[in-house]
Amino acid sequence: MTQRHLAGARILAQGLVGPSRFAGPTEAARAFGAHQGQDLAGVMASLALRTGGDLEGVLAAFDRGGIVRGYPMRGTVFAVAADTLAWLTELCAAAPLRAAISRRGQLDLAEHHVGRAREVLEEIATEHSRPGSGRGVLRKDLLAAWDAAGIDTGQGRGYHLLSELISVGVAAYGPWREGETAIVLARSWLPTGSDLDGTFGGDETAAAGELARRYFLSHGPAGERDLAWWSKLPLRTIRAALPRITDQLETGYADRDGRLHTTAAAARGGDGEQLWWRPGLVQEYAAAEKETMRELLLPGFDELVLGYRDRLYLMDEARHRALVPGNNGIFKRSAIRRGEMVGTWTRTGTAGRRRLVLSAERPISDPQRRRFEKLFAAFPYAAP
Repeated sequence: MTQRHLAGARILAQGLVGPSRFAGPTEAARAFGAHQGQDLAGVMASLALRTGGDLEGVLAAFDRGGIVRGYPMRGTVFAVAADTLAWLTELCAAAPLRAAISRRGQLDLAEHHVGRAREVLEEIATEHSRPGSGRGVLRKDLLAAWDAAGIDTGQGRGYHLLSELISVGVAAYGPWREGETAIVLARSWLPTGSDLDGTFGGDETAAAGELARRYFLSHGPAGERDLAWWSKLPLRTIRAALPRITDQLETGYADRDGRLHTTAAAARGGDGEQLWWRPGLVQEYAAAEKETMRELLLPGFDELVLGYRDRLYLMDEARHRALVPGNNGIFKRSAIRRGEMVGTWTRTGTAGRRRLVLSAERPISDPQRRRFEKLFAAFPYAAP
């Protein structure tokens, strides 16, 4: 059984329906803390869908340095506000970075390779890393420069070196160029003083509290274990930080259908987990419930699907297998209706003649299919 009212409240909180909650894409990226971003076209669409569907505004935010991509959590690419990347990476990326460094030997890489790779990157990227005017360095050009400098980038070495240099704060993915986000130097591209020390005086508990605040305001209703799964911060860190922000949140419990209540006893059939959300959300959902139940087309790695430890509030096990065939970490695009996943979708045809291919996992009527078609026609693609 899905929890359609929990889904509806999250759809509303995430800004997927109703008036835009965010002044623009940079503000949306900052409010969320991070958007999973390994599917580049998908994260561009996710940001656009939350800011009026304007893809050009998202691309412009990357170009002027408002949004970047990096590896701030879990060793995974996320899109974040530029003033968030440095401190969030320092807070959350230590364990994935240690794991990455431990794999150097498997790739025949050593510290001197990383040092030389950094030198080459700085040589070729410095003049292209000025926010608003710099266009960054394309990945293929960086790999070619490394190969020319005697650093073998084959067999995944180039990817490893780049991800490690981003994770230690040397570089970031910046402006949109030729279908990718080009590589820039973090010291030039990111705002001065946006590291952990400059933003929070080195106080990791304060930083964890800010991340928790952003997460619950944008993703809530959600619990501390959702945040721990999403960020990979230890529960002890989250529990130490929560008292600093609870006065900015509302709290309660979800019943078996996902309706929110102030006490666990009133939330019949629920799991008894305490949830947190932005103030006023329950009242807003009561007024906008019908709108949250309308059709949605989402990209494959959208935060509505991947922002929580348990995706079964949106679907059952069978539909989850359809969404992630083989449970291999590759997510299909989801079609949502009445707070649940009713199918997956893709597109076919050449540029200018694209058509929707909707694979139903639940019955979809002709009027519903036509509404999905309308959403498809307006979907914000970042690629031809």
